[in-house]
This record gives sequence, structure tokens and C-alpha cells, in this order.
Amino acid sequence: MKSFSLERANALIPRIAPLVFDLLAKRRDLAITLLEQSTTAGGVGLPAARLAGVRAPFPAPKYGERKSEIVRLIHRIEAFGCIVKDIDLGLLDFPSIRDGQDVYLCWKAGEPQITHWHPIDEGFQSRKPIEPAAE
Repeated sequence: MKSFSLERANALIPRIAPLVFDLLAKRRDLAITLLEQSTTAGGVGLPAARLAGVRAPFPAPKYGERKSEIVRLIHRIEAFGCIVKDIDLGLLDFPSIRDGQDVYLCWKAGEPQITHWHPIDEGFQSRKPIEPAAE
């Protein structure tokens, strides 16, 4: 697994951010389409996670290409060495080392740069601010 310095991870944000925003838009469009389809098909009681999941109750040809576009975007983003953690919020983690421990530098779509980190066994809720380097 690649390990990022804060500077290196932040340098990637301008290249990765457009892909993440495209991912968010495609995911939102698929979810809306599936919800609209479920109400017209009488599937009002189906949970949203099931509607957009891999085993969605709709035929693959109708939604398969949209799902494939989402998967391709995730692979393009992760090819930079980061990890897509949440496609609904646009959360990415960059593996890093802090005080000799493996951690994730945490970025959320819309943030201008990475300003938080969290231990690898914790998530977004546990993220901590990165203090400026002492001079």
C-alpha cells in the first residue's frame, strides 16, 4: 500500500476532486432513477440501499452501465493510491504514517485540502485536525 505525506496527498486533490464530484453526481443520478423507478413499479417499501446495491431488483441491462460507470470512477480514483470510503459523502482516505503509526489522511469532497487524519481502525467520526508543523 502506498504511503502519502500530507504534501503529496494535498497535491493530488486538484486532480482527484473532479473525479469525486463526477462520482457523486453519477451516484446521485442512479439513486434518483432507482427511486423513481421503484415508486412507479410499486416498490415503495424497498430500502434505498437495496435499490442501488449490486443485487438491485431491476434488470442489469437497464442500470448495469450506470453502475459500471460508478465502479470505473472508483477504480480511477483509487489508482492514485487513496481509498474511496464513502461514495455518498465523497470521503477519501490516504494511507500515511504519523508518529510511527499507520493512519489515514482524511479528505471530504468540497474541502480545499486535507486538514484531518484518523487511525486506520477508526472512521470519519474520529478524525482529528492536523496541527501545523512546529517551526
